[in-house]
Amino acid sequence: MLLSKLQQGKVQGYKSWAILIDPDKTDKAACFQLLRAIRNYPPDFFFVGSSLMLSNENLQEIVSLLKSNTQIPVLLFPGSYTHLAHEADAVLFLSLISGRNPDYLIGNQVLAAPLLKKYGLEVISTGYMLIDGGKQTSVSYISNTTPIPADKPDIAVCTALAGQYLGLQVLYLEAGSGAMLPVSPQMIKLVSKETSVPLIVGGGIKNAEDFEKALCAGADVVVTGNILEKNPALVADFWTVLQKFKSNIGTKK
Repeated sequence: MLLSKLQQGKVQGYKSWAILIDPDKTDKAACFQLLRAIRNYPPDFFFVGSSLMLSNENLQEIVSLLKSNTQIPVLLFPGSYTHLAHEADAVLFLSLISGRNPDYLIGNQVLAAPLLKKYGLEVISTGYMLIDGGKQTSVSYISNTTPIPADKPDIAVCTALAGQYLGLQVLYLEAGSGAMLPVSPQMIKLVSKETSVPLIVGGGIKNAEDFEKALCAGADVVVTGNILEKNPALVADFWTVLQKFKSNIGTKK
């Protein structure tokens, strides 16, 4: 069970890396290029999803390709109830708890529930929190959601705690695809300190320095996406940073 893996990682201080693949921006050729790039630098997870999802066929094709060519777990990162694929290993069942749009708090989830039951996917309930990354992103536009201000970590902490108390199993701080700025280390640190469920952080990670700062601040999983579409060679940098954290497991008591 992937949720158990995330929870154990939280307890043991095991850091993870996820690559987000957007089916709207990735074809088979680009996907194979990425697979070649990660051959010696594998991530812990693939997240597959998009805010728009112009063609659900692309989603199905990408998930199938990843499952056929790697042993890396594939988690769906859906933008709506239609963004599901039965071949995936699990779905991050997102509730946009930083916003007040009922369609993304519970509406799409109700519509997705019977399909998830039918597919038998592992469902990981996830409190999704959109953080201001310096410009409007696709997810803020599509969801009609105002992000939490980057300089208001107290709001992020209260929102995250509310999500945890509601029973959400994972928290996800997201600056948005193509964000100018990643979620600040200060916000990550405070949310990680005040909550006890696995914390995923993504959006705006442009280099190994951003990646390392997020891990140091308390992220359990760091997600990279857009930047690898432009520069797949960065996988080596991210993987190398991650190994430093994995080699330190059990040394900090």
